[in-house]
Amino acid sequence: MSPVFPFQFGKWFLLNLASGGAAGATSLCVVYPLDFARTRLGADIGKGPEERQFKGLFDCIFKIAKADGPRGLYQGFGVSVQGIIVYRASYFGCYDTIKGLLPNPKDTPFIVSFAIAQTVTVFSGILSYPFDTVRRRMMMQSGEAERQYKGTIDCFIKIYQHEGIQAFFRGAFSNVLRGTGGALVLVLYDRIKDFFHIDVSSGSSSE
Repeated sequence: MSPVFPFQFGKWFLLNLASGGAAGATSLCVVYPLDFARTRLGADIGKGPEERQFKGLFDCIFKIAKADGPRGLYQGFGVSVQGIIVYRASYFGCYDTIKGLLPNPKDTPFIVSFAIAQTVTVFSGILSYPFDTVRRRMMMQSGEAERQYKGTIDCFIKIYQHEGIQAFFRGAFSNVLRGTGGALVLVLYDRIKDFFHIDVSSGSSSE
């Protein structure tokens, strides 16, 4: 094997990882307060009407912002960025790389593309799930007077010490099942590109 190939492959793979991670981190900056409110409202619904903290989406955002300031709506943002970079980088990076290694990527049967996408989705979901666990823990203490965790690293350490490594993966199976739709999105995205003859690498479409 030519020594140039491993270098080119590594550069190509890292580029795929970086582009996927950058896209995920950028989108997260915009939607994070809404995701934060959704998580808090989801936990609040399980309580009785008289015990609920929030009346709705905007009430949640207003109360958290009033208690902790605007930065309260970004509680756990750092670990979320780390998690989404890991997820998106492996999600898009691995899929594009594996597809690119096939003899004829554009003629790959649908079932093969879906199998690759599903494998990548499961792998990415499990790999990034500990970050999601810590993200939710950090979100839940925003606006509270007493806080269990001092920061992201402290949260990681305390979960590991008091609950064990398995605590990072609670709910991971349901997340994997939900990821089936994500696998389908990857495959359909490829099919649409092929249908319109779009070459993403060159940013153009062929007539």
